[in-house]
Amino acid sequence: MTDTFFPEDPTRRIALASTCALGAVGSAAVAWPFLKSMQPSERALAAGAPVEVDISALKPGEMRAVEWRGKPVWILRRTPEMLATLDKMSAKLADPDSKRTAYPTPEYARNGHRSIKAETLVVVGICTHLGCSPIEKFQPGAQPSLPDDWPGGFLCPCHGSFFDLSGRVYKNMPAPDNLEVPPHMYLSDTRLLVGEDKKA
Repeated sequence: MTDTFFPEDPTRRIALASTCALGAVGSAAVAWPFLKSMQPSERALAAGAPVEVDISALKPGEMRAVEWRGKPVWILRRTPEMLATLDKMSAKLADPDSKRTAYPTPEYARNGHRSIKAETLVVVGICTHLGCSPIEKFQPGAQPSLPDDWPGGFLCPCHGSFFDLSGRVYKNMPAPDNLEVPPHMYLSDTRLLVGEDKKA
């Protein structure tokens, strides 16, 4: 009696082995797209991933925006004149030392300039009131919707909240807190990583 699974005819044995091999390859080909669909998409991975930024071309007084986790992150290279205004602001600010905890400030940014390096500010460009996006108002002096002694900073046009050049909110404003400082670190003097720091 001939074994149907292992026939003695070499031709049939080769045909059977080939059929099994092709069936395995076909099953893998069908399963691969299904398995791949279960992995998070590149967009989903990128949404929470840190963002590396080259700041070498950023000139003093210029600001650049990047996206991290669907939020705009502002990188401002402050001039010496901009930095000089920060020490004079404390009396006008609701939280000059960034002690409030609703938007915790990383330890390395709990200073007057709210940054690792004094000249480079990194903040999330979303107002802490209702999630609007403030606009840059770096030019000092009297301007529409701003005080006559405006030193430069950010204005949220939706409800009129003022922020200084460190993203600290003025007293008695609709916005309850300073702009958020995201975790960040320097990879080199000209490369910044937003979304991760050495302590994370």
